[in-house]
Amino acid sequence: MKRVVGRVMAERGHENRAERTAGVFVTVSPGGEPVRPAVSEARAKPQRGPELITADMLAKIARGGSLRVPPGAIVTDLARDEAWRRGIKFEERSTSDSGSVRVAIASDHGGFALKRDVIEWVRALGHQTFDLGTRDENAVDYPDFARAVAESVAKNNADIGIVIDGAGIGSAMAANKVNGVRAANCWNGVTAKNAREHNYANVLTLGAKVITREAAHEVVRAFLATPYGEERHGKRVKKIMDIERENSRSREEAPR
Repeated sequence: MKRVVGRVMAERGHENRAERTAGVFVTVSPGGEPVRPAVSEARAKPQRGPELITADMLAKIARGGSLRVPPGAIVTDLARDEAWRRGIKFEERSTSDSGSVRVAIASDHGGFALKRDVIEWVRALGHQTFDLGTRDENAVDYPDFARAVAESVAKNNADIGIVIDGAGIGSAMAANKVNGVRAANCWNGVTAKNAREHNYANVLTLGAKVITREAAHEVVRAFLATPYGEERHGKRVKKIMDIERENSRSREEAPR
């Protein structure tokens, strides 16, 4: 580089000056290509998926304790089994910061027409819906659809479930066979609010043949708008879940 600068200076008559290289700057310009931005600007932010709750995360939680589960998190089956075995409760928030909840909805053929209305009502309230069937009014078996909704809630794929059949009773029975589900058959706003506040219901069942469209609308609104109640209610709900857990353990330990 000095030889190049010296040659330029010589051509300009400065070859004998000691300071011939002083004050000479060389600027290198990019050859038409854009300069790559700094690493902090060029690197895209990683996209985070839903948080995963695993059995290992329960290791430091005392028997009978609780673990707060953030909205949208996925709880593994192994984690639920471990929590069940040690009496650990998942405190799962049913709403996100925006107040929206994920609602799994299904019906048999008898509840199909009302199901379409329910989906519209739930969406109008700003919530996300998952239609798990049935797709028409051809005869189907309500336990299949009650189970689909109940398992969706139990696995935390949905925050709340709604199942519709002719009377709402059979679907409640079927849904309540799924561990972790508390299904309630409601027929007015009072029962819907009570089911949520006092019983921590996470699945609602409706009887399309025994409830008016207006009453069904009231029930859905009340059920979705009512949060779980005070701790005194939670203690009683825990006793319900203890019955479920103890009977489940008894069946597993029974000789075959």
